[in-house]
Amino acid sequence: MLYRKYRPQDFEEVVGQEHVVKTLQGALETGRVGQAYLFAGPRGTGKTTLARIMAKAVNCVEYGKKGATVPCNKCPQCNAVNLGNSLDLIEIDAASNRGIDEIRNLKESAFTAAASGGRKVFLIDEVHMLTKDAFNALLKILEEPPSHIVFILATTEPHKILPTVLSRVQRFDFKRLTVEEITKKLKTIAKAEGIQIEETAVHAIAASADGALRDAEVSLTKLRTVIPSGPISAEQVSHALGLIPHTFHPQFLGYLLTGDKQQAIALIHNIHEAGMDLDHFAKDFLAHTRTTLISNFNSPDQAKLISIILAFTTARTQIKTSPIPQLPLELAVMQLL
Repeated sequence: MLYRKYRPQDFEEVVGQEHVVKTLQGALETGRVGQAYLFAGPRGTGKTTLARIMAKAVNCVEYGKKGATVPCNKCPQCNAVNLGNSLDLIEIDAASNRGIDEIRNLKESAFTAAASGGRKVFLIDEVHMLTKDAFNALLKILEEPPSHIVFILATTEPHKILPTVLSRVQRFDFKRLTVEEITKKLKTIAKAEGIQIEETAVHAIAASADGALRDAEVSLTKLRTVIPSGPISAEQVSHALGLIPHTFHPQFLGYLLTGDKQQAIALIHNIHEAGMDLDHFAKDFLAHTRTTLISNFNSPDQAKLISIILAFTTARTQIKTSPIPQLPLELAVMQLL
């Protein structure tokens, strides 16, 4: 998997989370590393990656030396994390270890000194999945943590975490990466791997990832397997990943603005018959229409664009429960026209 091979190993390689990186580096430089952090944000945006980099940094032999850059990725502590066999980084997946017994075991481990003599870092992924009793047990540790402990809690749903736990952590909100940021990273990987891919194809992968760099890297891995030679085109990306060609969105909007009901219905039919994801089409179409609306505030089509957005927002919520998947979109067309 390319996302594993090209996972950032130091702060400088992290893409799109500069606000988090800068604060963590500042804490390391001043020696004011906190004992409990919360990394919150969409999946595939670098939460666990940054947690591992932080785990290396606090135990790196260069940590605390004036002018040193951490992690060094050369010392035994850094290498142990890179190889996945560090005794001082304990990773827990709360989705499958969500009970109070797991947190009690964690508490016992927390009061044991770090093998390196430095800090012991606990990374609890998807922490919102913990049971209420487990959260309460975790809270007791967070209230009076041993001085050698650093907790990094990662979650995609911070609103599910108890307020008492939130009050004990320093929170960082990770943002979705922009298409441009993902495109740049994909180009770097493609060049390093000798993957021939057209500019429009890279952009199509980046746009389909919904801000998750990891998803884009997984898609590039799949494409390299499916299309092992020759330049990869945007059309091949759409076919291999089941994406809607980007030309469909302005085309469909044009039919709605000109009142061409027959062509609009035909396009929905063609998308469904081709096995493409109607929900994905509706989502991207709404994004395209929103962009059109915002960039044309004084357009005579403004009222129509608003009506289209409202109609298809409703239609999209009905796709998954409709006995005929394309029916909500077809009804939206008929209501509008």
